[in-house]
Parts: sequence; C-alpha cells; structure tokens
Amino acid sequence: MRRWMTFVLMVATGLGAPATAQRMTTVDPNVAIDGDLKSPPAPSPTPTSAPSAYPTDAYVPAAPAADGPPVPPTTGPTYQKDDLIGAAEGVFGKGAKGLGGIIEKILREQGRPNAYIAGREASGAFVLGLRYGSGVLSHKVEGQRKIYWTGPSVGFDVGGDAAKVFVLVYNLYDTEDVYKRFPGGEGRLYFVGGFAATYLRRGNIVLIPVRLGVGWRAGVNVGYMKFSRKSRWLPF
Repeated sequence: MRRWMTFVLMVATGLGAPATAQRMTTVDPNVAIDGDLKSPPAPSPTPTSAPSAYPTDAYVPAAPAADGPPVPPTTGPTYQKDDLIGAAEGVFGKGAKGLGGIIEKILREQGRPNAYIAGREASGAFVLGLRYGSGVLSHKVEGQRKIYWTGPSVGFDVGGDAAKVFVLVYNLYDTEDVYKRFPGGEGRLYFVGGFAATYLRRGNIVLIPVRLGVGWRAGVNVGYMKFSRKSRWLPF
C-alpha cells in the first residue's frame, strides 16, 4: 500500500512538472494592458517618380508684345498714365482723337517710362530729306532740360512741313546718356486713330516717338534720332 501511494505521489509531483512547465509563459502586465493602445506600424512609402528637372514656379520669360519688341523693364520712379496723357495733350491738344488710346496701348504692352520728350519737328524733303526737332526732356528724377535732335525723313511731297512729337523714354537713368544716335529698332509699329509710333533703341534705352499723321508715312519717316544739347545743322 505504501509503495502504491509513493507511485501516485511521484506521478503527481515529478512526472507532471515538465508538462506544466511547457504550458507556462512569462507575461509583462504593462505590455498586456497597453498593447491595444499602440498605433499600427506606418505603411511603407509608395514609390514616386523622380522630381521634375524644373520647379513649377520657375521663371518663364514674357512673350513679346503683339505690336512691337519688348522693352527692358524700367526700375525706379516712373510716370503714371495720367501724367503722360496730360503731357501729350499739351503737345497735340486736349481731346486729340486717338491720343489716349495709343498712349494706353504702349503703356499696357511696354510698361511705364521714366522720362519723356515733348517737342516739335520741321523737315524738308524731296522724297529723301532731313528732320530737325527741339523740345523739353522731362526726367522723373533729374527734372527738365532743353533738348534738340536731327534725323532723316522720307516722304512723297516736295517742300517742308512741321509736326509735333511726343517721345516716351525708357531706362534713361542718366540724362547724359540721351545725347547719342538712336537707330530704329525691329518690330511692327503702333497705329491708333491718326497717331503712329515707332521704336528706337540704343542698348537698354528705348525711345517710342508718337506722331500725328498718316500711319505708314509717320512710321517710316524716321530711321534714327540723334540728340544734342544745342541746335545743330549737321544731321550726322
């Protein structure tokens, strides 16, 4: 009987221990409690295409103006539209038909100038001829000064005539730089009403003379304008 009891005890305490040990696991109570609060792992990033060689906000040059070559942007103080139209009306007369339209068109496409010239011209021609002009240069920073110019003229009549001219001047930062020859630039002309405007350029300085007259003739009768401090007879 004692042997039988010893055998039962051995089975209960000795042989059963390994099986019990195999079923037991160690549990951290903090991990068990907070485990359901953890965020799921972040998904792996989706492959994307290589970045563009050019940023979306990259500078894109403006297209040339429809009626003439673009003017380099003028920095610093410039004249407002109302100032320019008022000065032009002082040359051609208040309410001149088409004057406001051509000034607005030039400003819209080329920007505001920092100087202008208001003056008169006289020319004599037999198909080919010469043009002499005088006026006042108004500069936004340096004020006003007298100015003279000469240039060739082309026409279809014999004799002479007189005309008025209003010149918008861009990028003239030193008025001494105007006393040079400004050849005609490439590009089409402006025609609004009875007014026509041409395009002359030397370096970054641009002149746009506005004249009243027949459009095509007013456009071709100035190949260049040469400015001087005093009146002169030699046009070259």
